[in-house]
Amino acid sequence: MRYWLLKNLVVVPLLRLLWRFEVHGVHNIPKNGAAIIASNHVGILDSAFVPGAMPRHVAFLVKEQWFAGKGFVASFRRGFMRAMGQLEIDRGGGSASEISLGSGIAVLSAGKLLGIYPEGTRSPDGRLHRGRTGVARMLLEMSVPVVPVAVLGTAEIMPRGAKFPKLGGRVIVTFGEPMDFSRYVGLTEDRFVLRAITDEIMHEIRRLSGQEYVDVYASNARRPARKA
Repeated sequence: MRYWLLKNLVVVPLLRLLWRFEVHGVHNIPKNGAAIIASNHVGILDSAFVPGAMPRHVAFLVKEQWFAGKGFVASFRRGFMRAMGQLEIDRGGGSASEISLGSGIAVLSAGKLLGIYPEGTRSPDGRLHRGRTGVARMLLEMSVPVVPVAVLGTAEIMPRGAKFPKLGGRVIVTFGEPMDFSRYVGLTEDRFVLRAITDEIMHEIRRLSGQEYVDVYASNARRPARKA
C-alpha cells in the first residue's frame, strides 16, 4: 500500500509534471508471474522512471551506497528507496554478493518482478557496457522471462556530479519483448552459457536504446575528461 501511494500520488505525477515522460512497449510486461526487468543504466533517475513507467511493482537491485550515509539527506534517500521496494546489493563479490543475489531470487520465487542493471553501475560515458552474468545466473535458476528495457534522457536531465536535475527535458522508457532462456535451465555452472545469455540480453538492450556498445565493464571504463 505504501508503495502504490508513494508512486501514484507523488512519484509519477512529479515525473510527468517536470519532464516529458514517454513510455513504449508497456504491453510487453507480463501481467502476472515472475520476470526480470533488465535495463540499461545511464542516469541516477533511472530507478524512478523505470518503476514509474510500469503497471506492476518492481523491486530493483540497487548498489548498497544508496542505503548508506548519515544526516537528513541520507535518511530521506534511504527511506525513499525502501518505500519504493528497492533492494540493496553488495557488488564487492564473494559471499556478500551471493546474499544480495539471493534477495533477488526470493523476489522471483514470490512471483514478483525483479529489476536489475546488468552493467552493474551507471554508464560513465553514455555507451552501453559489457553485462555482468548475475542476471543470467538468476534466469537459469528460476526459469523466468526477462524483459529488456532502454532508458534515454536521464543522463541529460541530471548529469554526473549535478546536485539537482534540469527541468523540461524528455525521458523515454521502452520495454522490449520478453526473452525466454528456459532451454538453458540446469547450466548455471557453465560460464560460456552465462556469458552468451548476458550478451544476448545486452544486444537487445542496445537495439532498443541505440547506444554504442563497448565490450568493457562499466566499472573499468574511464570516465570522459571534464571540459575546462
